[in-house]
Amino acid sequence: MNKIYYLASCDTCRKIIKALPKGHNLVFHDIKQDPITEEQLDEMHQLSGSYEALFSKKAQLYKSLGLKDKALTEADFKKYILEHYTFLSRPVFIINGAIYIGNSQQNILQVHKALS
Repeated sequence: MNKIYYLASCDTCRKIIKALPKGHNLVFHDIKQDPITEEQLDEMHQLSGSYEALFSKKAQLYKSLGLKDKALTEADFKKYILEHYTFLSRPVFIINGAIYIGNSQQNILQVHKALS
């Protein structure tokens, strides 16, 4: 099952979703309305190879909690992502067993290719 984990209130996520190729078969998962489970995060971890890859260092909470000054472990990254949706780098696509994390132009081009 192909999925997108996103934040409905995020302008960047909305813009990316609006530009997706027509006829895609994505299941949409708004991480604010329906927080990700440990099982879902573990699936993302298995595909990406690390929790840090899924972690957003752009999140305002990252700075306000002083996390940038701490040496975070994989367990820390997992804990923070599960505690608050803002720590998940968005959007996260899982398409045909591959994971695409974040909103870089290169990443979104790969998502479009995978959905075409």
